[in-house]
Amino acid sequence: GVRPVRALVDLMQKPLDARIPKMTRGVMVVENPLTAFSRRAIAELTGMRIDTFLDNELLVNITDHVLVPKHELLTTSEKAAVLTRYSIKENQLPRIMASDPVARYLGLKKGDVVKITRKSATAGRYVTYRVCDTAM
Repeated sequence: GVRPVRALVDLMQKPLDARIPKMTRGVMVVENPLTAFSRRAIAELTGMRIDTFLDNELLVNITDHVLVPKHELLTTSEKAAVLTRYSIKENQLPRIMASDPVARYLGLKKGDVVKITRKSATAGRYVTYRVCDTAM
């Protein structure tokens, strides 16, 4: 239901320890999928972001899998440097969906750029960049 979401939001706004600043980002691990009301309550939050995961989604660290290449979130300055280096605009980069498992793991949001480094039999190492998008 919505009650656990509200409890997390309250905790983020007013931490138990006064020395901890107000939080803007949270992770919620649940046993069962959230109800439509809970998802809507999370979507309507302003100034806060709560990422939700089912507990069985976290049984295996997908970033350690042999078939998943290394993903690195770029800073704003690194993103600008990449766009300048290749003389392209953000919308010309290949996309990675925000719903992609690695994007969710990294907490990517729309507009974030990720550097993906793959091992290649011919090139040795292949680097590509992708911009996070919410819908195709």
